[in-house]
Amino acid sequence: MDELEYTVNPDSIRKAVQSGIPLDITTYTLPHDMEVKISQTIASFLDAVGMQKIKDYVGYCISELAVNAKKANTKRVYFAEKGYDINNPSDYKAGMASFKKDTIANLPHYLQLQKDQGLYIKVVMRQSKELLFFEVSNNVQISRIEQVRIYEKLTRSRQYNSMEDAFGQIMDDSEGAGLGIVVMVLMLKKMGLDEDCFNIEGVDGKTIAKLVIPMDQTKVKTVTALTQTIVKDIDSLPQFPQNIISVQKLLEDPKSEMSDIARLVSTDPAMTADILKLVNSAQYAQVKRVNNIAEAATILGIKGIKNLLYSYGTQKILGDESEEQKKLWEHSYKTAFYAYNVVKNFSKNRAILDDVYVVGMLHDMGKIVFSKSQPELINKIKSLCEEKTLSQITLENLSAGMNHAEIGALIAEKWNFPAAIVTVIRFHHDPLSAPPEFIDLVGAVYIANMMCLLEEGFVIEEQFNSTVLARFGLSKSQLKTIQRKFTEGFKQKR
Repeated sequence: MDELEYTVNPDSIRKAVQSGIPLDITTYTLPHDMEVKISQTIASFLDAVGMQKIKDYVGYCISELAVNAKKANTKRVYFAEKGYDINNPSDYKAGMASFKKDTIANLPHYLQLQKDQGLYIKVVMRQSKELLFFEVSNNVQISRIEQVRIYEKLTRSRQYNSMEDAFGQIMDDSEGAGLGIVVMVLMLKKMGLDEDCFNIEGVDGKTIAKLVIPMDQTKVKTVTALTQTIVKDIDSLPQFPQNIISVQKLLEDPKSEMSDIARLVSTDPAMTADILKLVNSAQYAQVKRVNNIAEAATILGIKGIKNLLYSYGTQKILGDESEEQKKLWEHSYKTAFYAYNVVKNFSKNRAILDDVYVVGMLHDMGKIVFSKSQPELINKIKSLCEEKTLSQITLENLSAGMNHAEIGALIAEKWNFPAAIVTVIRFHHDPLSAPPEFIDLVGAVYIANMMCLLEEGFVIEEQFNSTVLARFGLSKSQLKTIQRKFTEGFKQKR
């Protein structure tokens, strides 16, 4: 998000973390108030993942990298104005001899040049399973000379064990980055890490500095065990109703006739009504209204009936009584509609068209489970957190659906859902981690879910994963137009 628009909202940051959405901030001149906002965002992000203890260390590291990125941009416009070639060793030496003095004396001029040329500094942070990822990038590529100097400083930093050691050594002040890099490595050591978790490289005209921080392994394992225990102990979630199980068994019988299936479905008025509603929806685009369950079963086919039963059974069990549940189900309906249209209009993999609607419907099942949770379940989670010495923030995160994808997937496994549904629930925020055979299916739901969030103004186009979009032949510049068309189509369908 651009610096003029960005405000720090801890609730929005927590929601982004819960949804697996990267947080990114873009600035062109890195004024002091933007440095403060970046620091506050990092603190809120680490609060949301229960890692408050490292926020001072991480805050320093990202601040140091952002300032260095700004300095690199300033260096480019300064060298260009003076006619120096930054990749020529003698020009580099001559330029750096006067760089600090000249730019300090006329800093507004050089910052304006950076902004006019569109040179930016971008900070991105995200969580993926047990890892925290921080990136600071700027859109000029690091030179070979600069990269060598940085790695020299990283190598030098290994000899220091304290700030006193570092300050006691005379540092190279020509670029002002020597001491900063050393202090950054000392900060990493304070977190029990070394410089191997830091990397800086030039890629496609950009310089990207990456910091990868493993979360406490004991905590990660305990939360995983806690998640499994929660699913195991949710006694309020029964197996599917007997009438649905009976239809499922009939569907699995190769000797069954479609007329037998239609007859059994017809004995349940609610199920009959739902099937007719689905067949007459925009998804199936029937020319005339279908009123006969036998005809509907023929149109849907065996696979279609099976998929309908998974979503129908889930809704029967989890319900939508509360306002929160109604909002979650509405989001699920919309995601299903968008996902179906993403595949229909943009995917070459037509084999997933039959499955994409139902997996879109069920992708947030874990959140719906928590929205339905009774006080006794929350008390059980609290007891488990206390027993395993997990913090209050972990309880809050679990209750808010922080681990909803894994919890939803485990419940789907408990209900014997097929692998396609389980996989989409588990990976819908991280599609590239899904097994290869399901990447397109998960990717369609990921795009649909993000489009819903884009519609709500919760994310911007830049936060979509470019690799996932490319699998569907999409670019970020198309997203707003497509989202508006899908929104209008959904309104007409409803």
